[in-house]
Amino acid sequence: MARKRIATNLHQLTVKQVQNAPEGDLTDGGGLILRIRGQSASWVLRYTAASGRRREMGLGVARLGSPAQAGDSLTTARDLAREARDLLQRGVDPIDERDGRRAVAQALELQKKTEVKRERATLARVAREYHERVIEPSRTDKHAAQWIASLEHHVPAEVWHAPIDSVTPPALLAGLSTVRALADADVRVPETLQRVRQRLDAVFEDAIFHGLCATNPAAAIRRKMAEGQEKRKRGEFAALPYREAPAFMAQLREQQGIAARCLELAVLTTARTGEVLGATWPEIDLEAGVWLVPGERMKGGEDHTVHLTARAVEILEAQQKLGSTYVFPSPVLEDSPLSNMGMLTVLKRMKMQDETTVHGLCRATFSTWANETGAARADVIEACLAHREADKIRAAYNRAQFMQERRALLEAWADYLSRPVASNVVTFERAA
Repeated sequence: MARKRIATNLHQLTVKQVQNAPEGDLTDGGGLILRIRGQSASWVLRYTAASGRRREMGLGVARLGSPAQAGDSLTTARDLAREARDLLQRGVDPIDERDGRRAVAQALELQKKTEVKRERATLARVAREYHERVIEPSRTDKHAAQWIASLEHHVPAEVWHAPIDSVTPPALLAGLSTVRALADADVRVPETLQRVRQRLDAVFEDAIFHGLCATNPAAAIRRKMAEGQEKRKRGEFAALPYREAPAFMAQLREQQGIAARCLELAVLTTARTGEVLGATWPEIDLEAGVWLVPGERMKGGEDHTVHLTARAVEILEAQQKLGSTYVFPSPVLEDSPLSNMGMLTVLKRMKMQDETTVHGLCRATFSTWANETGAARADVIEACLAHREADKIRAAYNRAQFMQERRALLEAWADYLSRPVASNVVTFERAA
């Protein structure tokens, strides 16, 4: 009976009444109300839900500027009210139904935006954006260029161009392992790939912070990469027995060329290959006998001061006459450093490539000599090698305290290397 009574009382307002409606509520019947509040006019449907709760449902703005607008607004409001009443007849609350439709539409729109964002947020895009935002402002142009180039060259395309949130630890490890296998003959690859992993680690951490992915596969593969390289490391960095080092150095001093002098200085300073190859003259103070390697070129990321012995200064003074930006310039490429193959070529010329690596000769041979002969305390030896100290407070103390001891240790190393060959316990004959 109630529904029938409502139906007979529908459409009570005329277009003229709607256009000239005063302040307050005007009913059109069936719960449809024109509500005027100051300059605001709207349509409202008042109804009782199946639960018995009295509710009001907004049906939109009432446009009353002209008879045509008022008529269109009234017709639209009546259509919406009829649809709402139909829902009520079926036991459906129209407000709940409308809110449900909106929630579904919003979820679909969000899903669409998420999918678009996901497709755009490839590892390559995210890494380049991070490089532009974080790396470029904080590094030299050269180091910033090397940073992104190492990722572009060593991360396989199928991983590099995949959505960043789809990259899994196994896929990343497999990709980097493939690169390592293809370049197995290059002893620099394991160290390079570790740098790549560290840089990817930073990219993924930043992506997690910005909600682009939920996990960091670069962090997850750190131990697995180290496990895969354990056997290689023992063979890669073969080192010359320190008792044979003086004879080797005597032979090396007879070799001609920039690469030979570069290798000699690297041995005298226990430097890593990249540190000595990238050395530039602003880092060198010949008068003070000091070489300050900036942190951006150091494996540990911190400045490293190296004492220059008399022979080291002699080598550098000769190199300075070349007038190049780099201490050891390329003999074929203008304004470029010596190739990393240069020192290996010297070893091959001396027929020593099967006996030692450059890295092993410059660092492991020195470390073994210093430790086995008791030339200095272990902390001093590690400081000369620029090995990172886990305890930062202790590291700062060590750097402040060890300068004199490090200087003395490198002087002792230079003296040992310059010993007459005849006084050595083992006669060096391999290079003959």
